[in-house]
Amino acid sequence: MAHCVSAEAEKILDREFPVLDKGFVRLVDYLGSDQRVVQSARVSYGEGTKTYREDAGLIDYLLRNRHTSPFEQVVLTFHLKMPIFVARQLVRHRTARLNEISGRYSVMKDDFYLPSAGDIAPQSSDNRQGRGAAALPPAGADAVRKAFEAGQKESYAAYSRLIDSGLARELARINLPLSLYTEMYWQIDLHNLFHFLQLRLGSHAQKEIRLYAEVLLDICRKVAPRCCESFERHVLGGASFSRDEMAELKRRLAGGGGCLLDGKALERLEEKLNGR
Repeated sequence: MAHCVSAEAEKILDREFPVLDKGFVRLVDYLGSDQRVVQSARVSYGEGTKTYREDAGLIDYLLRNRHTSPFEQVVLTFHLKMPIFVARQLVRHRTARLNEISGRYSVMKDDFYLPSAGDIAPQSSDNRQGRGAAALPPAGADAVRKAFEAGQKESYAAYSRLIDSGLARELARINLPLSLYTEMYWQIDLHNLFHFLQLRLGSHAQKEIRLYAEVLLDICRKVAPRCCESFERHVLGGASFSRDEMAELKRRLAGGGGCLLDGKALERLEEKLNGR
């Protein structure tokens, strides 16, 4: 196979793209591009064997029909700085490889995430794992921010005192909060990155990790633009349907009356059709 280079990806190598108040994403390195996906699918050599239109059509075919192995030939390595509570959601995706800064070896920096007032909201009434859509009133949000900040300062001051006393770093760190920023190198292939993005760009994902996912997708577009275009069209912009949902859709298209689904199932189908 010919060596694949993306001119647009080369332009952004090692550039920091800010996320949240102190975080960032950097593309450290990449292996392959759209061309590698096409090459590996055809098991061919060299360039110019097919037209742009044919290559794009092949990528569409592979993605729609879940032929995943050609996408695994493209690998991206990122340098990420993010709060620990966001990083813990990232490492749920076990098909990536990562190396994180060690609080046993290094003294952790005084870097904490402080959400903006507009991102501070009460628990959602219909989503057990998320916040509501409406932010707290300014006075309430300001009080929460001050409480976060005071707790962070107190925690880091205690950590610093333990470090200065000579306590082992691996023990001194244990009371540091989840809002502390961590850093890691995160390497993932394109197929598994797409799976990560599908989940973490969803409306039910926590806002903070969605912001990282948006930047990761923007960077990925520089490496493999045709693959990303196909992913956005068929996965992010598409939907899968159960057997019962397909039967209901066919019934509607045929102009049939009544409904084959119960209330909850019908609600889920409507959500899919409305892109939620």
